[in-house]
Order: sequence, then structure tokens, then C-alpha cells
Amino acid sequence: MRFMPRCGHRPSTTEGKPNRDREGLTFPVLPGKGLRARYGPSVADPVVSVPFARCPCKLPTVNAWAVGTFSALGNPQFRMLWMGTFLAFIAFFMSLVVNNVVAFELSGSNSAVGFVGFGQGVAQLALGPLGGALADRLPKKTVILACQLAITIAFAVLGFLVLTDIIEVIYLALGSFVIGVAFSFLGPARQAWMVELVEPHQRGNAVALSQVALNASRIIAPLAATFLLGADMLGAEGAFFLMAALYVAAMWYTVRLPHADTVPRTNHSVFGDIASGLGYVKRTPRLRLLVVSYVLTIMFGFAYTALLPGLLVNELDRKAKAITILLLANAVGGLIASLGVAALADSPRARTIYTAMCVIFGLSVIGMGLAPSYEILILIMFISGFGGGGFQTLNGAIVSHTTAPEFFGRVISLTFLAFATSSIIALPLGFVADSIGERTTLLGAGTVVCFVTIAFFLLNRAIRDAKPLGANIVDIAAG
Repeated sequence: MRFMPRCGHRPSTTEGKPNRDREGLTFPVLPGKGLRARYGPSVADPVVSVPFARCPCKLPTVNAWAVGTFSALGNPQFRMLWMGTFLAFIAFFMSLVVNNVVAFELSGSNSAVGFVGFGQGVAQLALGPLGGALADRLPKKTVILACQLAITIAFAVLGFLVLTDIIEVIYLALGSFVIGVAFSFLGPARQAWMVELVEPHQRGNAVALSQVALNASRIIAPLAATFLLGADMLGAEGAFFLMAALYVAAMWYTVRLPHADTVPRTNHSVFGDIASGLGYVKRTPRLRLLVVSYVLTIMFGFAYTALLPGLLVNELDRKAKAITILLLANAVGGLIASLGVAALADSPRARTIYTAMCVIFGLSVIGMGLAPSYEILILIMFISGFGGGGFQTLNGAIVSHTTAPEFFGRVISLTFLAFATSSIIALPLGFVADSIGERTTLLGAGTVVCFVTIAFFLLNRAIRDAKPLGANIVDIAAG
């Protein structure tokens, strides 16, 4: 059976494969009983017609962009998982604001803010590979629900400690550690499940839409945190209780999803799976470069979040709570970038755009250290969000195409280690900032990001040029 849109735009690939039009947009050409029943075969030929909405060649530019950008949300199960993820992201980014502000107000030091993040980083660094291995062998719905419950309890306890006025920096760090343990298992399981729920040609788009949810939540979270921290009757305790409530809602979405994911059988132990995952990355040069460069970029680049409260208070004569406006500007930039590149997540241009976004991000971190005023810093934070949102969106998409499905949970857990290392390095960078100043520390971090990006771009080019033609179909498909 052949499939074609009613406009006559004929598929250029075989049945069951996606068709790419001249602009690189993808629309599904999938055989199935449901499509036949819905659209019906033509008179002369057993062809199921796809309506114009499925074919970019007959759509206005804006509609074609929307079809390409949000195509994976047409899958109802993915849409439900995406909604739960969106609510969880809001709670997570609220916690970054509230934890940093409360820690700085309790202690007045950058190192205390770094110490709170250090707890989460240690947990994720130690348990991240284990979480990835379990994501490839345990029922993902069960893993996600257990982790969401643990995070809900942690937020509720922190809210109670603030409410009773017995909160201390060490309690914030312990709560951060518990949340880090849960994220070590939740993150890989959720990303791997997303990839399983959609068709293969939509994997990159599904991962990109996860990043869209992340960046959209980074807009809502600072606004909610600002309102709650500034409200006398609510304050930090109200913020923590709202985070717990958001995770309860996320659990509701997860519960509604069916136990549809399959658990592959394996003769290896968990640690054997971890070793096989690391070996797979080691044997795949372009994947190895992608993972290592991503970890280094996040590790040094995103440590700026721990330095912003000190930069505001010590250099720009602002209160620590002014960080919320900066994070809001950063999130708007990230959302614009992720929406802009989501439709290109499955295209051959993804790697080139990825490198450009990394450079923009590194230069913006340098700009933070040079910002002469709070207003200029807001603009720089927008640019930082644009670059950071763009390269994070494309990283997950490229990884999804470069990695064999049976290794996806373990590989994605290695990319999650980037944020663990960022939380860990925030502590020594906090001490460095207390010693030489926030501006100099930011200049150094941004320079490292730019150097890493250029170095790994050149190494990737060398690997590509040295590879025989047709040697790696997966790499060619990934761009």
C-alpha cells in the first residue's frame, strides 16, 4: 500500500518511512489500519490520502513551521508525558531560584549557594550511570512515579522547615541531595520513554519538545518564585509547598499513562550494563565527542547560576532577589531558540547550528563578567538563554539519532552528568569568586566554554573527513 497527501505531493521514500520536502520538514507516511479507516483508499489505487495539514508543501509558512515543530505532540501518550514533564520542570526551576535566594540570605556567601547545589551534583554524578542502566531494564513508569514521589516529599519537608523557622543551609543541601538522587533515575527513564512513545522519525522532535517544555517552565518558574518570595503571607515556604503540589499533578499525568514500555531481557548485571554503555560511547567517536563536549560546556558554563546572587549584591548593588528577572530573560531567550530549532532537530543542519549556539552561549557568559549595569546584564542573560536553549535542544536530538535504542537510557544519563558536574563545580567556583570576584570568575568560565566548543568542532570535522564514505549510516543521518 502507498501513502500520499491529497495535494499530490508524492512520498520520496518507501512505505513506512518519513518524507522530507524541499525545506527539510518531515511529515509521516505511515501505513496503518487507523489511517485507512479514517481517510479511505482512492478509487484507482490502494493509496491512503493524507490531508493537507500533514503536507508542508500546501501549508503557509507559519503553519508549516508549526507542523514541523510540534509534530510529536500529535501522539496522545507523548503529549500526556510531556504535560507531566512540563509541570515538573516548573517546580524544579522554582527550586533553583528559591534555594539560591534562601541560602544567600541565610549566609551571605557564594560558597553557601554553591554548597546547596553541590549536594544535588554529588548525587547525580554518583548515581547517574546507574540510573541510565536501570532506565534500559526496568519499567519506566514505575521508576518515574517512585522518583516523583520522593521529590514531592523533599519539597514538602523543606517547606515545613521554612514555615517553622528552623531552616538552615545544611537542610537545603540535604534536600538538594535527595532530589539529586531521584533525578539520577527519573531523567534517563523519562527521556528514554519519550523516545519509545513516538515513531523513529520523530525522536529528535520529541527530545526537542522536551527542551521546549524546559525553557517554557523557566519563564513561568521565576515569575512564580518572585511572587511567592515577595508575598509576606506566602514566602519561601509557600514556594516549596507549590513545588510539591506541582509534582503531585505530574504524578497524576504519569499514572494515567499505560504500562506500554517493554523491558528488554539481559544477561548482564546492572554494572555490566553500565560498562557496556560506556563501551558503546567509547566505540562511537562522534557520539563520544558529543557527550564529552556537552558535559564540559554545561559544567563550566552553567555554573554562572551560583554566581549571579553575589554578582548582583557585590558588583551591581542589587538585592539577591533581582535574580528572578535575570532568569526570566534567560528563559525567554531559551524558549525562542528551542522553538526555532525544534523543527530542525532531525535535519542534517543540526550539528552546525549546535556549534553556533555553543559559541553564542560561551560569549554570553564572558559578557556577564563584563556587564556594566543590571539592565545590560538582563540583555546578556537573554542572549545566554538563546544560545544555551539552542544547543541543549539540539544535543538531545542529535544523541537520539546517533544512539542505538537499546543504549539510549545509558547514553542520555551521561549527558545528564553535565548538570551534576555543574552543580559540583559551583562550590569551588564559589570559593574562587569569594577570593577574586564574580566578574573574573565568569570571564574564565566563558573562555573555557568557547575553547571547548572550537576544539571539539575541529575534532569532529577531522573524524568526519577521515571516515570512509558510507562507513557510518547513523552519523550521516544525524548530520
